[in-house]
Amino acid sequence: MPDPTLDPAPDPRHDVRPTLEAVAARAGVSRATVSRVVNGGAGVRQPLVDQVRKAVDELGYVPNHAARTLVTRRNGAVAVIIDEPEFRIFSDPFFSRQIRGISRELNAHDAQLVLLLVEGRGDFDRVTRYLAGGHVDGVLAFSLHTDDELPAVISRFRVPTVYGGRPERTGAEGGAGTPPVPYVDCDNRGGAREAVRHLVALGRRRIAHIAGPGDQTSALDRIDGYRDVLPDAGPEMTVEGDFTAEGGARAAEELLDRCPGVDAVFVANDLMASGVLRVLRERGLRVPEDVAVVGFDDMASVAESTDPPLTTVRQDVEGMGRLMVRLLMERLDSGAGQWPASVVTPTELILRDSA
Repeated sequence: MPDPTLDPAPDPRHDVRPTLEAVAARAGVSRATVSRVVNGGAGVRQPLVDQVRKAVDELGYVPNHAARTLVTRRNGAVAVIIDEPEFRIFSDPFFSRQIRGISRELNAHDAQLVLLLVEGRGDFDRVTRYLAGGHVDGVLAFSLHTDDELPAVISRFRVPTVYGGRPERTGAEGGAGTPPVPYVDCDNRGGAREAVRHLVALGRRRIAHIAGPGDQTSALDRIDGYRDVLPDAGPEMTVEGDFTAEGGARAAEELLDRCPGVDAVFVANDLMASGVLRVLRERGLRVPEDVAVVGFDDMASVAESTDPPLTTVRQDVEGMGRLMVRLLMERLDSGAGQWPASVVTPTELILRDSA
């Protein structure tokens, strides 16, 4: 009598999942050839690749993930780690555009995106356990802060990583004799200089800056760009915001109370600029006649819908997400001894009606 605690023997009449052997027979090639094609290996002539893919489609073959991992030593998954509160990630179009670029490029590489959000110490512990489990081939991490624990957590497990934005923390720079972890960033400082020079060219003389958080390198680089053009601007002309519309509005209130004679404001991102425009309007100040405003990012959903439409510095956020994936894949394909170089993309001033 069979033991009821054991799984019943499979009934071949109901086991209809196509096998590599079935694909090989349909394509008229060897099982090894099918395996190389399915697992992305090289050395197979294009006509045979086409035959195998045709047979895969006809039979509805789905690769066995566990077996494929053993062959390729890859999981086919990449973790995207964002160190920001959940409300920011789902309300700021910057993040949706960067994730869209990442997702599209990962799809092109037949890899799955795993989104990990970090809001507190408990989340660091969870991310640590997940990375330690070897579930992903690599990490894309962005929105880092200068006191961030993420780089140290990631480097502890030697997971191939690319950062979005220039990292500041030593833990992101590799150990002694180890090349820095590659990153993709835009020319934040150069873009800020161009924005402020535009305001100077308009004849504005009291140009203030509403900065991003002081613990993020992008905000610090944009402050440096502002000061490159206006080295004599006093500290009262810079107010720190938090990259949100509400934070921009609060910073504008503080700035106008402190320096009521400002005639231009360079704002470190478009969301904050939208809050600045609202406060200026509430105080009866005309834009750009009384106060000119320039933002940063060129988030079309924000910059084109403000009143008036926002002059801003464009960075290719979606393209930067794609570049992050390409650098990571280059790292994975070239072996542990090869480190791709970091990439800094150009910015462009987009003129609209606010300045």
